Amino acid sequence: MSLIDILVEPLQYDFMVRAIATTVLAAVVCAVLSCWLVLVGWSLMGDAVSHAVLPGVVLAYIVGAPFAIGALIFGFLAVVLIGVVRGTSRVKEDAAIGIVFSTLFALGLVLISVTPSQTDLNHIIFGNILGVSTGDMIQVAGLAFLAFGVLVIKRRDLTLFAFDPTHAFAIGLSPRFLSGLLLGVLAVTAVVALQVVGVILVVALLIIPGATAYLLTDRFGRMLIIAPTMSAVSSIAGIYLSYWIDASSGGLVVVVQGAVFALVYLFSPRHGVIGRRMSQRRRDRLAVPA
Repeated sequence: MSLIDILVEPLQYDFMVRAIATTVLAAVVCAVLSCWLVLVGWSLMGDAVSHAVLPGVVLAYIVGAPFAIGALIFGFLAVVLIGVVRGTSRVKEDAAIGIVFSTLFALGLVLISVTPSQTDLNHIIFGNILGVSTGDMIQVAGLAFLAFGVLVIKRRDLTLFAFDPTHAFAIGLSPRFLSGLLLGVLAVTAVVALQVVGVILVVALLIIPGATAYLLTDRFGRMLIIAPTMSAVSSIAGIYLSYWIDASSGGLVVVVQGAVFALVYLFSPRHGVIGRRMSQRRRDRLAVPA
């Protein structure tokens, strides 16, 4: 079988086309947001929001509402609860995050276990990108463009907030508002990625691309290009691999992204473990007089 056949054959099926299109949309918007999450240090917050949406999805199924509505409600609820616990008690932020997301995620598991259903609700946890419908794809696209639009419009303010919130406040910006805005976009983006990789792996799409780009460049503008590009290419590769080896699509998307991160971690010229040593050896050889 030729390379052309390998690339073209999966595209003969509508479900594969929808899967690739939906995955790329989710991967790009998650990757753009991940650049800010990595800089602000909100990796755990991304994990919390992605897990906390589970009971909202199950409740939406029970009442017959779109999954996205329930997920968004519980995503925002998780953000509010974390803020309340952190702001009204001695409990620190990391503990508040752990308490809220583990409790809501456990509630979701309980609801799944007691909800009679002809639909396998486990796909909410593990993802079911190959089963995405045209309606699901349109829903994901709408939420993705909403999140992406907010990030583009407010990119300068959010970048200043990420690097220096004190300076942002000094020039008239509200760090609290920008923090809330970023958390709101996080909730929307988690819902976007939910359809692709499920609740458990959402955090991977929200963290790995930004972390990978962070090891490749010291300029934030370049991060915003490298992260979504790498994420989109890795996602397409993961979907193709899932077709040819008949394995979990969402899982392979994350595995490919993780493999790319491992390569960058090892061989990045400036920040890779091996890359730094190789660069240092070259500099040492050049510094030795003939």
